[in-house]
Amino acid sequence: MKIRIGTRKSKLALWQSEWVKSQIEKKFPDVKVELVKITTKGDKILEVPLAKIGDKGLFTKEIEEAMLRGEVDIAVHSLKDVPSVLPEGLKLMAFSDREDPRDALLSCGKFTLETLPKGATVGTSSLRRKAQLKMIRPDLKIEDLRGNVDTRIRKLKEGMYDAIILAAAGVKRLGWEEEIDEIISPEKMIPSVSQGILGIEGRKGDEEIEKIVREAINSYESEVAATVERAFLKTVEGGCQVPLGCYAVVNENRVLVRAFISDLNGKFYHKEEGVFKFESLKEAEKIGISVAERLLSAGGRKILEELLKCQN
Repeated sequence: MKIRIGTRKSKLALWQSEWVKSQIEKKFPDVKVELVKITTKGDKILEVPLAKIGDKGLFTKEIEEAMLRGEVDIAVHSLKDVPSVLPEGLKLMAFSDREDPRDALLSCGKFTLETLPKGATVGTSSLRRKAQLKMIRPDLKIEDLRGNVDTRIRKLKEGMYDAIILAAAGVKRLGWEEEIDEIISPEKMIPSVSQGILGIEGRKGDEEIEKIVREAINSYESEVAATVERAFLKTVEGGCQVPLGCYAVVNENRVLVRAFISDLNGKFYHKEEGVFKFESLKEAEKIGISVAERLLSAGGRKILEELLKCQN
């Protein structure tokens, strides 16, 4: 049997797909796994901030279309890049163990978030990171930063920024942990939905492939966390780009959830935090929805309405 993985061409995407390939082939020696490289819209548009492109599925759409055409069988995504609603006919089959979900500051060995000089330039294109940075250090100059992980680190080393903020997971997966100067705690900066988790997407009805992928890859703990966080995202999304984050930590049948929503400047900020019991994925989904609804009622809905006005 052969399974074809649709993958982006970046170093991180290839690392992730190669890792999934190795896990499947180790567990199922009779299965041959092939990588099919695909260029996505997000790979082509490198100089425009993601929030200004305003398109969902920037790093997934072309791969998903190839799956629906039968050209590839599964896709390996950084789950934080996957929209909360999948195309008809596709589903998430498995969720990897979660790598470090936190954000990381890189500054060529010079600074931490606290010791950055007043007015220092920090690179990130994430609205979530920008809003939280403005709350923590309103004196910093925040500039857009696009490109793959290696490109962003190169721009830092060329002196274009005093520091940059990246997902710790990607830096660690590529073996560049020594580049990290500070891991920012979730209490200070709430991570992106599903940051650090790899999501394996495939076609509905491909039961044999799903069984293989789940047995080789799936982490139930990650699946619960992703279910909570993605249910939160789906409930909050208001048709506009908005700074938000949600992070779920699973401990047996309890889950700690931290979530926030903010305006673009971090001035109007609402946070929810709580510990909840669950017995099933369905209950985990309800927790994510409940946290989102509480956040919206506390002022998040007003933030969404104002952002939607600005973007229209």
